[in-house]
Amino acid sequence: MAEKTEQPESTSKPQQINGNIQSLTVEELYDKDKFDLSTMEQGDVLTLLQTSKDGLSSEEAARRIEKFGPNKLEQKEQNPFLQFLSFMWNPLSWVMEMAAIVSIALANGEHRPPDYPDFVGIVLLLLANSLIGFYEERQAGNAVKALMESLAPECKVKRDGEWKTMEAGELVPGDVIAIKLGDVVPADGRLLAAHGQVSIDQAALTGESLPVGKEAGDEIFSGSTVKQGEAEAVVTGTGINTFFGRAAKLVGEAGDDVGHLQTILTKIGNFCLISIGLFVVVEILVMYPAFHYSYRRGIDNLLVLLIGGIPIAM
Repeated sequence: MAEKTEQPESTSKPQQINGNIQSLTVEELYDKDKFDLSTMEQGDVLTLLQTSKDGLSSEEAARRIEKFGPNKLEQKEQNPFLQFLSFMWNPLSWVMEMAAIVSIALANGEHRPPDYPDFVGIVLLLLANSLIGFYEERQAGNAVKALMESLAPECKVKRDGEWKTMEAGELVPGDVIAIKLGDVVPADGRLLAAHGQVSIDQAALTGESLPVGKEAGDEIFSGSTVKQGEAEAVVTGTGINTFFGRAAKLVGEAGDDVGHLQTILTKIGNFCLISIGLFVVVEILVMYPAFHYSYRRGIDNLLVLLIGGIPIAM
């Protein structure tokens, strides 16, 4: 019986607050093994964030924005032209580029012009192949951009004991914000007070089809939309340290990982490239030293071999 009575006491023991926002690093503050801001008691949240229902002072907010950074998501800007050129620099595109060089630069002699039709056709195929890859890559980038554009541009925050309208990018953990019908929640937080029935649409983040009712103490997420009621909340997470920020980061990094299918296709492409290269060497040795083909006739045969490898490259 003693074991049964001791276990509930250990599981219901409140989380101890060791330190505060001034002494903890950003990583320690958002380490859920140490501090779970989503389930912590409301009073403990205010204690940990060294704030109150009257909000922060402008001086304290300035110190915190230096520590936590602005309430924005970083977006890597890539030169579109260089991004497009990158799709022309890979083993699969080299086959087409080699064929284009042979058709325009080497396919001459014997009083015959270069093979312009083949050159134009190869270049068009190379451009089409690169444009498709570039378009798909830009679509992935646009998905991240669309996520970022859905963030709130402005918000109502309590600073120096007064309500002010300011840019959402200036929010810091510990700020007290006010939200109402139609507002986009500017940062993650915990509700301090709810006036009437408060419901928030979190479909973009959690996939829930209907707005979720919220009460004092409940967690709210950046990027969600208030559908009913008014409330005040204390900011617990900003920028990349929000639920929305972590999701956007995962979306942005999705294209950095090479998938299993892409790895297999790359191995197949490299194998085909090596095979084509070996056939070119063998054909040169057979045509010129063995059968003494004329220069232009041999180049035409090499061009046929390279053009035949273009479907593999695409």
